[in-house]
Amino acid sequence: MNKLTNYLTKLGLGLMLAVSPLLCAAATSSEAKAGEWWNEPYPKPFEPGTLQSPQSFIRVEGNRFVDEEGKTYVFRGVNISDPDKLKKQDKWSKAHFAAAKAFGANTLRVPVHPIAWRERGKQGYFELLDQAVLWANELGLYLILDWHSIGNLHSGLFQHPMYNTTMQETAEFWRQAAFRYKNVPTIAIYEIFNEPTLYSGQLGAVSWQKWREINEGLISIIYAHDTSVIPMVAGFNWAYDLKNVKKQPIRAEGIAYAAHPYPTKSKLALADKPKDWEKTWGYVAKKYPMIATEIGWMRKDEPGAHVPVIDDGSYGPAIVDYLEGKGISWTVWCFDPDWPPQMISDWNYTPTEQGEFFKKVMLEKN
Repeated sequence: MNKLTNYLTKLGLGLMLAVSPLLCAAATSSEAKAGEWWNEPYPKPFEPGTLQSPQSFIRVEGNRFVDEEGKTYVFRGVNISDPDKLKKQDKWSKAHFAAAKAFGANTLRVPVHPIAWRERGKQGYFELLDQAVLWANELGLYLILDWHSIGNLHSGLFQHPMYNTTMQETAEFWRQAAFRYKNVPTIAIYEIFNEPTLYSGQLGAVSWQKWREINEGLISIIYAHDTSVIPMVAGFNWAYDLKNVKKQPIRAEGIAYAAHPYPTKSKLALADKPKDWEKTWGYVAKKYPMIATEIGWMRKDEPGAHVPVIDDGSYGPAIVDYLEGKGISWTVWCFDPDWPPQMISDWNYTPTEQGEFFKKVMLEKN
């Protein structure tokens, strides 16, 4: 009996000695000092229990977005500017979200620029996004989280330094976002890549087959962490061309497609633009849910006017009629006085021409 007791005592001591370094590390990880990488804790997810208001999860059913009761949900809202920009301008606040809601928005699209993500750092940027989730939830708004790059993710070439990223960074962003916001109903959509473009060959080449594979890989990473969110995929030509979806759709369930049908993307006369919209991207809505995540216009003499957003104002009613007729959701660019086409002309939220138009529509339909 004494031998057995001594053996068990020694075995217990051995186990304690074996695991004690792990226990010690776990105990001190929350107290890591600068440079002590070995004591850095694992990331922690956002706690859904901190949300103050009940909010339905939105899911895909056929070609519709539906809430938990199975009722069709249409996203109609605005793009805010990058949270990092707003924070640096002292405009990042719940009041900004409330102003968008006062325009009738039920959704905010949040563009995360790769350069801002890197410069602020993931922890600092996630703190901003955490605030966005809390404010949106309190106000009854949904969020579309957008990795706001423009270019060719396959070649690693991009339209401007602010959009520079890599395949690895893009995958890591979505891995961390999906982990952090698992089962958070307020973030309904993950827009995987803002505007794929080859820029007339200046940014290299990529086939639709390859682009499809890239998106499917990123969707698998997202779904490995969270299946309650809806991934969304854009097509070529700055998110205007989805013709390839007809024969080669994304091979994943529960997804949506994005389009950015600005006024001059179609070269046809106004009366014929709906025909172009239909064959280039709108036909997709017969089978899959869609969001036109960037629409908007401005007159050519207004500050920041550029192709493809210049229009005389006739585009607004035309695009809304088309989208509403197809049951396609939409968010207007941009609820910021600096980023054209602007919805507001100042920080008193004075609406521009397009701001006034879309405000009226959203207040009526939402």
